[in-house]
Formats: sequence, C-alpha cells, structure tokens
Amino acid sequence: VQLQASGGGLVQTGGSLRLSCAASGGTFGSIVMGWFRQAPGKEREYVGASRGNTGMKYYASSVRGRFTISRDNGKNTVYLQMNRLEPEDTAVYYCAATVSRPIAGVLPDPDTYDYWGQGTQVTVSS
Repeated sequence: VQLQASGGGLVQTGGSLRLSCAASGGTFGSIVMGWFRQAPGKEREYVGASRGNTGMKYYASSVRGRFTISRDNGKNTVYLQMNRLEPEDTAVYYCAATVSRPIAGVLPDPDTYDYWGQGTQVTVSS
C-alpha cells in the first residue's frame, strides 16, 4: 500500500483545512486508515482513525468536535477535515494504514500501522 498525503498549508487561527490521503494497492475498503501529527521537538501524536469495513471513526480528545475523518472508497482516499484550527495544531500530518484489523485500543499506537504517507505541513498562525 502506498499513501500520498496532500492539502497542508498555512491558515489563521479559527480557519479550516482539509487533508487528503490517496492510497494505492491493497483493498481500500477494508484498510484501517489513521491520521497522526508531529510537531517540532515532540513525539508523533495520534489524531484519529477510520475503519473501512465498518465505517467507524475514532478521534483523539484534542481534536474531537473539530476534526472529522471521512473516506471515499471509490477514490481510495481518506480525508481529514480540520475546523477551528489552533496554533497548537501546527505540525506535519501523516496518514497511515494497516491491512490488519486492530482493536480500538491500539489504534493510537503508531506501531499498529504498516504503511505511512510522506507527511504534509499544517501551520496555524495566531
């Protein structure tokens, strides 16, 4: 599975961005897709995940209510809609995928994922 993330950019506080992650290879409809982010000097942080087979979505508490994950199985693409952005959301955002069916408890663990996109920079100015 190869992943290509895009959509990052510079936005003001309170603004919105939508990230995309296009997948190739594998059966997209059954792939678990995750979003992570990493700010300078910090560890990679879980943002959320989406199961292809059930449609279930999971979110980190820091983004719940502001970020929404969606996917278009016809386009093999998962999206991360980010609203009410804050300077603390500034980071490189990565999409990740696994073809396994992990339990919800391990979705926040980067080691759960087998494939990673290249990352896209999101900068929120104050």
